[in-house]
Amino acid sequence: MWIFFTILALLILYLLFFWVIPFSLKGAIFDPSRKRDVEKMVDMAEIKGDEISVDLGSGDGRVVIAFAEKGAQAHGFEINPFLVLISRRNIRRAGLKGKAFIHWKNFWKADLSKFDIITAFQVDFAMNKLENKLKKELKPGAKVISNQWTFPNWKYSKYENGIYVYESRELPTK
Repeated sequence: MWIFFTILALLILYLLFFWVIPFSLKGAIFDPSRKRDVEKMVDMAEIKGDEISVDLGSGDGRVVIAFAEKGAQAHGFEINPFLVLISRRNIRRAGLKGKAFIHWKNFWKADLSKFDIITAFQVDFAMNKLENKLKKELKPGAKVISNQWTFPNWKYSKYENGIYVYESRELPTK
C-alpha cells in the first residue's frame, strides 16, 4: 500500500511542479529540447568568442549549458522556481559558474536587446507575440534560433532537422 501512496505523491509533485506552477505563473509546461536538437542549435548558431546568448524559457538549463560550453556567455530566463533551482545545480555540476546564468524571470518582461543569440522552444501560439517583441528589441546582427516552431511573418535563413535560424539583418524592419 505504501508503494501506491509513494507513486501517487510523486505524480502529484510532478503535476504541481511541471504543470500547475508554470500555468499559474503564466509560463508553459516543461518540455525539454532533445540532446540532438540542442547540439544542432549550438552548431547552427556559429558562436563567436564574445557573444552573449539567452534561452527563453530555459527549463533545466541544457541549452544554456551547451552554449556556455562552446564559449558564449549564456543566460536563461525561467519562470518556474523549481526549474531555476535545477538549472543552477546543473550549471554548478558542469563547472560553468560565471559563464552560464539562469534568471528567475518572465522573459516577456525582460529586455532582450543586449543578446547576440536568442534561442526559443516555444509553442505555436506564442510565436506571434514573440515575433512582435523581438521586432522591437533585436540588436543588429542578432540571431534567433527556434526549435520546431516558426515565426508567422519572418523567413528563416537556415533550416535543418526542425531547427530554424533567423538573422536580424534579414528580417522585416520595425
